[in-house]
Amino acid sequence: MGKQMFAPRDTIMVLLVMPLLFGASRCSFLLLPVDCADLHDHYPSKPSGVYTIFPGGAISPLQVYCDMESDGGGWTVFQRRMDGTVNFYRTWDHYKKGFGNKDGEYWLGLDNIVLLTMRNKNELRVDMEDWEGGKVYAQYTSFSVDPESFGYTLHLGSFIDGGAGDSMDRHGGMKFSTFDKDQDASGTNCAKRHLGGFWYATCHHANPNGVYRLGDDATPVYIGVEWYHFKGYNYSLKTISMKIRPVTSV
Repeated sequence: MGKQMFAPRDTIMVLLVMPLLFGASRCSFLLLPVDCADLHDHYPSKPSGVYTIFPGGAISPLQVYCDMESDGGGWTVFQRRMDGTVNFYRTWDHYKKGFGNKDGEYWLGLDNIVLLTMRNKNELRVDMEDWEGGKVYAQYTSFSVDPESFGYTLHLGSFIDGGAGDSMDRHGGMKFSTFDKDQDASGTNCAKRHLGGFWYATCHHANPNGVYRLGDDATPVYIGVEWYHFKGYNYSLKTISMKIRPVTSV
């Protein structure tokens, strides 16, 4: 006899009955969370770490880092800098698909970010730390990204200050740019000029995907991991992470 090709009948019945038992959910059933908030809602004791989510359904698993602690938890991290081990000066295709290590530095990928923000209204939180141990954050009441056919245009809601200041003030409404695909509002190529990939305007107050450097460094200028309204230009942050959560999750 060959291997069993179908799940046992009892297992199939469990999968069919679970949605009925637990009612409507943002995931088809509890084993397939669509984001970190979904995972946190059903398993609130899980710690921060790398988990698999299914924003596009069962056939498209996606590994992400989940922040289960900040402001109630349930945040899906799509950008993270912490030690300079990953090069963020990348091509359009890399930023589209994603790169890096989910347990360290990474960019989740613009297509994945679009997928995560298209089904629910999400809020954005940006946590950061300087080299002196100062920790602050910035929060926005809504966050979404249009598909590639619209240039991955960024949409932001109202700003909530957690000590960092509003350095995304120039970036809402901008298309995403990389050194090989210039879509900024400047007469120059901001991605080339500031050695990153981001929703550049003319050019930035925030450069979270810039060159990882050790704090205050102006040689050359304006290329570090910067958040202007926190530490100004030419101060490269020790850590920064950008994360989203459905506004109805807490």
